[in-house]
Amino acid sequence: MDRTHAPSEILNRPDVLDRLAEIEHERWAHWQRFVHDSCHEQEDGSLVIPVEMVQRWERQIATPYPDLTEAERSSDIEQVKRYLPTVIGALE
Repeated sequence: MDRTHAPSEILNRPDVLDRLAEIEHERWAHWQRFVHDSCHEQEDGSLVIPVEMVQRWERQIATPYPDLTEAERSSDIEQVKRYLPTVIGALE
């Protein structure tokens, strides 16, 4: 790690922020593709989310992380792991 700079300074460098933003966009686009593929497309191009998905997501939204199922927590951890190589690399 660059001992002359604080971690917050390193992680706020434009190159690091750009890479993290790129990862976030990839994550978001992957999620949106999943949502769009799971919905029912209407004649006008709008999408209808199946009620089962709405119910599941509403429950997840209202649930604190520690109270999620093991599978749901594992899914969140997998998403975080997408960022770790960039964060670790920047700090080394």
